[in-house]
Amino acid sequence: MSPDVKQTASRALAMLDLTSLNDGDDSAAVTALCDRAVTPHGAVAAVCVWPRFVAQAKDELRASGVKVAAVANFPAGEADLEFALSDTRAIVAAGGDEVDVVFPYAALIRGDEATGAALVAACKEACGPDVLLKVIIESGALKDPALIRKASDIALANGADFIKTSTGKVPVNATLEAAEIMLTAIRDHGGGAFKAAGGIRDTATAGAYLALADRILGPGWATPRTFRFGASGVLADLLSVLDGGAGAESDGGY
Repeated sequence: MSPDVKQTASRALAMLDLTSLNDGDDSAAVTALCDRAVTPHGAVAAVCVWPRFVAQAKDELRASGVKVAAVANFPAGEADLEFALSDTRAIVAAGGDEVDVVFPYAALIRGDEATGAALVAACKEACGPDVLLKVIIESGALKDPALIRKASDIALANGADFIKTSTGKVPVNATLEAAEIMLTAIRDHGGGAFKAAGGIRDTATAGAYLALADRILGPGWATPRTFRFGASGVLADLLSVLDGGAGAESDGGY
């Protein structure tokens, strides 16, 4: 195995938001998620849960260094400012470190830019200076590169700390094409961070996203503070590679 493959796996592991957002999630599911967050090869960046599980996850991960994120306005991205704010405030009050809020992408498709701008700005204000706001633009639903860029620009201009591709709940989630548009928006904005979510299941694919970030923003840019994977399905492959196995290396390349 190439040392570069192991390096990619180690790098991606530290950037992983381990996620459980199933309708049937309960306290046992959250405990199992938190147990997986600290591995023999290091901890993931964060776990991402429903708002009602933030306090439990914080307690279970205390002193681990793993952040706790939760979702707001999820998954539909309604054009409902108060609903998004209610979720955001609940996450912050429970001690959450990060809020992943869904941008009102359907409103943007209809030509309404103002609702998204107001929602992001209000949620960022509710987060305060210490809680990161990750804005999910749902790039697979926006489809049009111009709309993906527009949503990215609106989110960044109104306080988003991260822009994130997807909820993982639509037919098309993260793609390298959308990632390139979003990373370019971050570069042009002069700040911001990126999260690729949904459909990333092997080390080779994670490596392709990291290579893209390295090309657009420089090889030192992507760190757990500026780059995340919302892709719980990739964990097993990363650990296989780090344990010395082949993983899914042969499915792609670097």
